[in-house]
Amino acid sequence: MTENRQIIIDSLPTDRLEPGNYALRTAEAPAPGDGEVLCRTLAITIGAGQRAGLQGSASYAGAPRAGIVMSGTAVARVEASNDDAVPVGSLVVCPAGWQDYSVHAASKVRVVDEGDGGGDPAHHLGVYGTNGLTAYFGLFDVGEPKEGQTVLVSAAAGSVGHLVGQMAKVAGCRVVGVAGGEAKCRLLTEELGFDSAVDYKSPSFRSDFKEATSDRIDIYFDNTGGEVLGSALRRMKVGGRIVCCGVVSQYDTSKPAPGPFGVPGLLINFRVRMEGFLVFDYAKRYPEAWTRMREWVEAGELVPRQDVFEGLEKAPEAFVDLLAGGNVGTRIVRVAS
Repeated sequence: MTENRQIIIDSLPTDRLEPGNYALRTAEAPAPGDGEVLCRTLAITIGAGQRAGLQGSASYAGAPRAGIVMSGTAVARVEASNDDAVPVGSLVVCPAGWQDYSVHAASKVRVVDEGDGGGDPAHHLGVYGTNGLTAYFGLFDVGEPKEGQTVLVSAAAGSVGHLVGQMAKVAGCRVVGVAGGEAKCRLLTEELGFDSAVDYKSPSFRSDFKEATSDRIDIYFDNTGGEVLGSALRRMKVGGRIVCCGVVSQYDTSKPAPGPFGVPGLLINFRVRMEGFLVFDYAKRYPEAWTRMREWVEAGELVPRQDVFEGLEKAPEAFVDLLAGGNVGTRIVRVAS
């Protein structure tokens, strides 16, 4: 019997997520049926949006339930195949969840080019995965940046934010990032090309934010909601755009804080467009984004970052740490080589 380790949801969180909400169990690896493939997980990605799937009601991430394998996207190696279109040895991206082995219809996995990852398959979970696609379509389709405009990005050192800022620089924009801590802010300006960075943990955040946005904001790419959204609303230019991507400040709690006051009035007075989106709506255009992002990566204009936890058993810890703001770039859990 081939052992299949699985991280299951042992209990739904009633407040902040804890590693104890998960449990490790062992089962027999599944066998593929007709038209199916057996995938060996190499790495999984963890994103803050997965916390929304553990809330007390259904979200786009699916209704939560204890006793099932935690959901998640993986890059995997095909170890057995009953479909000639996806042969054994193929590198694929699939919805494996937090486990060593998973079975999928061959039509539901995406075969990827090993060369695109620069030798690291995990990049197919970051810049070439949902994070990169979210950054690309959120910025260019919803935000509609123009050269010379000012773009503000919250959670700017995170999995999506660090890519948004660099893409905005490619578009010729001035980019301001909001991140937690001096180290993250230095990373943004010294390594990732942001023009300015503001530490939301600093006692002088309000004055620092006002100074960094002295010319006001054309586009705000919102990954956090909460206080930063409230601050941005009051610094928007007439005709500005707010891209609503995530609400990470509100995910890990049973009592989300109330939103900013006076939102309708601010939107009206400044003629601001505030729009939410889901990247899955752009599925037919993914190849466009992959082509452009590949060009930027190869030219050194887009530098994807990731931080790594080693071992499937570390996934719960990696998730809790991410929700506390511990990640820089895409959070990866390596499961096998």
